[in-house]
Amino acid sequence: MNLHYTTLDVFTDRPFGGNPLAVLCDQPLLSTERMQTVAREFNLSETVFIVPPRDSRALRRLRIFTPERELPFAGHPTIGAVQTLVETGIAQIGPEGGDFALELEVGLVPIKVTRRGEALPFLQLTAARVPEKLGTAPSAAALAQILSLDERDILTAHDSAQTWSCGVPFLFVPVRDREALRRSRPNTASWSSVLKDAGSFQTFVFCRDPELPGSQLRARMYAPEFGIMEDPATGSAAAAFGGYLAAREGASDGAHRWIVEQGFEMGRPSILHIEADTKNGSVTAIRVGGTAVRMSEGTLFNV
Repeated sequence: MNLHYTTLDVFTDRPFGGNPLAVLCDQPLLSTERMQTVAREFNLSETVFIVPPRDSRALRRLRIFTPERELPFAGHPTIGAVQTLVETGIAQIGPEGGDFALELEVGLVPIKVTRRGEALPFLQLTAARVPEKLGTAPSAAALAQILSLDERDILTAHDSAQTWSCGVPFLFVPVRDREALRRSRPNTASWSSVLKDAGSFQTFVFCRDPELPGSQLRARMYAPEFGIMEDPATGSAAAAFGGYLAAREGASDGAHRWIVEQGFEMGRPSILHIEADTKNGSVTAIRVGGTAVRMSEGTLFNV
């Protein structure tokens, strides 16, 4: 059996930026084990299979795999899948855009597509779950150890390490500036032991020292337990990050927005747009958006 695939760069508006993604859309159904094998062959941070939905309200269902395991939710595969569905005409939207829903393991994920003339469409997902706080963060000294930093690089006051999840948990670790972020490196020898009670083995290290005008934050994401030493753009982390930021900033009722830079240190600059709706001190909805560029297409033989 042969399978057609495309690859995209996600959370960027130009080739060779963002997070690479392999997409297999409406191909013959494979077993979970075979999907995992295909994802391992691509060896990208994620591969997404677009398959028929089980929920009649959804246009399609997404199965998302890292090289090591299936994920219940991930942002850049969802955004890349939306771009593919729009390009192929499976998602039939109007000249200004449109809305539909996709089925993920976390539940139904609403999608909004906004057309912008000749520019790439802006693609936005609403997380199926609102963010929740989990786990117990390690000490600043322990975090510095696993990130190859000095303890003074780790912030512990207004911003402090916490784990949040919108389906996939991430430990958010604030560092003092972009230079500390640049120096961070995963120390895999002690990674698992230090993070065993944190509620997550994925760390999203960030600072409030971005490079570009209009951005508010800069980040790097490490997930060696998933077979991902570093990820260029992490939509599921961005969704959870909206909960972290809203809680930290005491956001008033209404919609709040942040732009996050990620992947710059890898030479894969990515821009992620986060929106959080808050009411009475709680987050009621999280949205993550960006653009995606189709890069290649081909055929997998003898699958």
